[in-house]
Amino acid sequence: MVLKTFGWSFAITALGLVAAVFYGGWQAFGIVAILSVLEISLSFDNAVVNAGILKKMNAFWQKIFLTIGVLIAVFGMRLVFPVVIVAISAKIGPIEAVELAINDKEMYEQLVTDAHPSIAAFGGMFLLMIFLDFIFEDRDIKWLAWLERPLAKLGKIDMLSACIALIVLVIASMTVGANAHQHGGIHVDKAQTVLISGVLGLITYMIVG
Repeated sequence: MVLKTFGWSFAITALGLVAAVFYGGWQAFGIVAILSVLEISLSFDNAVVNAGILKKMNAFWQKIFLTIGVLIAVFGMRLVFPVVIVAISAKIGPIEAVELAINDKEMYEQLVTDAHPSIAAFGGMFLLMIFLDFIFEDRDIKWLAWLERPLAKLGKIDMLSACIALIVLVIASMTVGANAHQHGGIHVDKAQTVLISGVLGLITYMIVG
């Protein structure tokens, strides 16, 4: 049963670890192994939310969610999205960004560090909306009824999650975004970048929803 459910996951993980050894030796193997454990442990909360979404779908859309959706989440957001962000922020082509990631790690690290405010704002807004919609949802089974009931009542207010998220975004852009850390230890004003990236994250969440 375990192999039937997680067989492909085990196989891909093993291939990734083998590829890490060939690419960077045992040090790379250790890094990939640690990142794998971290990713798996941090994905348990996503699994809980996804289970709540899946139970509302029919069999066809459950398969789409667990195949195409997972591929987009794993490969798209972790491999393609960072490269696209680096390419856009550095104003270079996606192929050049991939070549930098493979051949010039220091320069790629600098570009990723400089693009961190936009990445954090986009991803942060997306995850914040997931969290807010989750806590404001009216569920049949309540573990903390004294807390969940008033939150469910607040959730009936139209666009409450979006309003709270936008307020958080404005505050973040005026504080953290206005004094963003860049490569080399310098600080620059990235308020506008944080605002635009956060709004794009919110739009993406609404489209996905």
